[in-house]
Amino acid sequence: MATALKVSSDGHPGDDDVAATAGEYRPADDEAFMNERQLRYFRRKLLNWKEAILNEAKGTLAQLQTDSSREPDVTDRAANETDWSIELRTRDRQRKLISKIEAALRRIDEGEYGYCEVTGEPISLARLEARPIATMTVEAQERHERQEKVSRDE
Repeated sequence: MATALKVSSDGHPGDDDVAATAGEYRPADDEAFMNERQLRYFRRKLLNWKEAILNEAKGTLAQLQTDSSREPDVTDRAANETDWSIELRTRDRQRKLISKIEAALRRIDEGEYGYCEVTGEPISLARLEARPIATMTVEAQERHERQEKVSRDE
């Protein structure tokens, strides 16, 4: 059974859980890039992350079904509704994150995981460790963001 990762408010697995993702193994730069062991490591990390998000969503749904929105005080009711609105927006962001996780899992299956979709160069292990759904190297991502900014400013 997979160990659920603690997910921070930005939807990323907690640092303490990363080592637990695949025992004590950590991908290293002195290994062949995206060898079988690294691919298994990142697949497990992605699956654990997805499982943690889905478990949180189940908890939110259960809480929504049991919470009473019939607060007698209008201010309390408004505060509860605001809290739930924020919670539901968070769940919507995490739903989008799940689709990115699933896309990363497909890239693993297709042998494309870990390589920049723009340049074809390997994405650094440190970047993949921090953001396992990354599709671009840091440099390509920065260029992309600069181009987006220029497009928005025009």
